Amino acid sequence: MAGSVAGSLTGSRAARLGAGVGPKTPQVVVLFGATGDLAQRKLLPGLFHLFGAGFIPDLRIVGVSLDDLGVEAFRSFAHTAIDQFFTRHAGEAEWASFAERLDYVPLSAGAEALAAAVARARAGLGEEGRCLHYLSVPPAAALSVVRLLAEADLAKDSRIIMEKPFGTDLESAVSLNARLHEVFAEEQIFRIDHFLGKEPAQNILAFRFANGLFEPIWNRTFIDHVQIDVPETLGLGNRAGFYEATGAYRDMVVTHLFQILGFMAMEPPTSLEPGPISEEKNKVFRSMLPLDPREVVRGQYAGYRDEPGVDPQSDTETFIALKCRIDNWRWAGVPFFLRTGKRMAEGQRIISIAFREPPKSMFPINSGVGAQGPDHLTFDLADAAKMSLSFYGKRPGPGMRLDKLSLQFNMKDTGLLGEVLEAYERLILDAMRGDHTLFTTAEGIERLWEVSTPLLEAPPPVRLYAPGSWGPKSIHQLVAPQAWRLPFEREWRNTEE
Repeated sequence: MAGSVAGSLTGSRAARLGAGVGPKTPQVVVLFGATGDLAQRKLLPGLFHLFGAGFIPDLRIVGVSLDDLGVEAFRSFAHTAIDQFFTRHAGEAEWASFAERLDYVPLSAGAEALAAAVARARAGLGEEGRCLHYLSVPPAAALSVVRLLAEADLAKDSRIIMEKPFGTDLESAVSLNARLHEVFAEEQIFRIDHFLGKEPAQNILAFRFANGLFEPIWNRTFIDHVQIDVPETLGLGNRAGFYEATGAYRDMVVTHLFQILGFMAMEPPTSLEPGPISEEKNKVFRSMLPLDPREVVRGQYAGYRDEPGVDPQSDTETFIALKCRIDNWRWAGVPFFLRTGKRMAEGQRIISIAFREPPKSMFPINSGVGAQGPDHLTFDLADAAKMSLSFYGKRPGPGMRLDKLSLQFNMKDTGLLGEVLEAYERLILDAMRGDHTLFTTAEGIERLWEVSTPLLEAPPPVRLYAPGSWGPKSIHQLVAPQAWRLPFEREWRNTEE
């Protein structure tokens, strides 16, 4: 029946795509938090696409949540989610084939009912069906779900996807991993970071290691500093309870920005296999120096304490900017500046690499050289991959006046944008295949909490910033004598005009 759900893909094309990145065996996905926001917006539409496009040979989904629903009510919920959030065409025939693969068990029904539902799902797939448990639940509920899986005898030969945060400090991370390992082996656990599932993040590997132009200059000799900048225009939404206990640093830096840093800074792996890549990322984390609270700016947007569910005396940061250092041969002396926050001027996701300027300028003082900062290589980590290389070039006409120019690439220009999988789709497929390349390890996450300890134990005071700004003014002292790359000095080229 998978062929009937191929949608706009031909059967041969779906088979070709599925053979490249999909699992070779049918899958049972046990989706905890099946009626939550993430399931509604990303997971159910994503699974619908993966199955319909032929990436998965066959599929059953067992939804589990606190809501006391029947199977038909869950199918109705899934139908609404796909109608609202699926970005491709979805016909009624495709939906009907997907709907019959959905089952549901209320969490209150217990381990026996869950085990029976999974057994029914596996019976429909034959002996080769494999289980993937997706825990789209609050952090406090994760271990109780793990215990339920153990009680239902569903841990053996299965895989489990865990949502962030993976602890809140070193002690809690070590404890969480220890308790997880009582039920699941490390190779069964997939700690998901959707940033690493994005096509542009993976393109960093191709860009670095496939191009003779850039590989030799990816080091302290040619690179002056690096910025990883993820400002958000959104506020809290309905996440006040979660955010008050977490803050910008735990929510974004440990789980997202540091992971991107690991990809950007790692040494060449011996191969593009999960083991060597994970090891090189962990080497980066081992080389990171503990954070210095004096090189961290914490901020809170004006009005945050008036938000529903927020403590009127809250010290939680909604903004964080920091300098970190990697103390190894490649990166010694190169600062890495990270910034993220809520209610900021723009929503962006960029890595910006600033190259060292020439040691001596032969150009006249008023030529314009150096006036717009160093040359930059910029990766836009939005779903539609973009890259830009800026440089100085001569302005046409008499004399020697220089302007900042740029070479830009946009995935839209290739005609392949429709082939891009959403981050969660790609990561779910990788977990089904047992591929840990884009997931973090217990060792990696514990090391990141270790380097975070000085900041967590002695955080600097929060400074107010205006909603719609770029954060507290002290961020400019943090990055001096460099300057923040955002806001850009020029817009991305619009290729649709």
